[in-house]
Amino acid sequence: MRDKKDNATIDLPGFEPAAPLVAPAVAPHPEPKRTPRPRRAAMKQEQLTLLEETDTTGLPVWRRDDNLDLTGLPVWAPATPA
Repeated sequence: MRDKKDNATIDLPGFEPAAPLVAPAVAPHPEPKRTPRPRRAAMKQEQLTLLEETDTTGLPVWRRDDNLDLTGLPVWAPATPA
């Protein structure tokens, strides 16, 4: 590909005209017959019972615990002298 204004540009490979398409001389193989797959039986859904009581959103009911802070992390109590 040459720029009209630039004589130093070289011809880039891959920009030559394409070769004409030639039809295949060998006859194509016949496609094998496909048998339909047997259908799998759908698994039945089962409702599981939750271990903890939940609210309307499905999250566990929040209960205040004196050993946990508001984020759910344990409260570090100072060591009691023995």
